[in-house]
Amino acid sequence: MGVGDNEEANDAAGFDAFVVDVEPRLRRAFIGCRGADVAPDAVAEALAYAWEHWEHVRALDNPSGYLFRVGQSRTRRRRQGVLPAPTALRCAEVEPALIPALMSLSDRQRTAVWLVHGCDWSYAEVADAMHLSASAVGTHVARALAHLRDQLEVDTNV
Repeated sequence: MGVGDNEEANDAAGFDAFVVDVEPRLRRAFIGCRGADVAPDAVAEALAYAWEHWEHVRALDNPSGYLFRVGQSRTRRRRQGVLPAPTALRCAEVEPALIPALMSLSDRQRTAVWLVHGCDWSYAEVADAMHLSASAVGTHVARALAHLRDQLEVDTNV
C-alpha cells in the first residue's frame, strides 16, 4: 500500500463520517423545503456533489449549508411544492392548520422558519445556506412566526 492509497483511505473514511453527520440534517431540511418526494433526490445530489468536490467541501465553514444550496439548485422545481402531512414524516402531532399556514408564507420566510425551528439550524447556518445575513434570517423568522401566530390565532399574552 503506497502513501497515496493511505490518503485516499483517510479521505474516504472522513467522507463517510461526514455523511453520517450531515445526511439526516439535509434530509430533514429538504423534506420541509422540497417535500418528501423530492428530498431523497436533493440529498443524493448534494452528497454526490460533496464526494466529487470533497477537497473543497471539507474546507468550508458550513458544508451542510453549502450542500443545502447545491441540493436546492440541482432539484429546482417548476411549481409550488406541498409540505407532507405530519403522519407521512412520522412527526409528532401538529396543529392541522399549521401546514396551510406555512404554505401561505413566502418561500424565504418558510425556508428560514423551517430550517431554524424545524431543523434546529442556527441563524448563521441558515444565512450561509440562503445567501443572506444572519439579521435578515432573523427578520424572516420573526415575520414568519408573527404571520403563523396570526393565522393560527395564537395569543402570546396568555
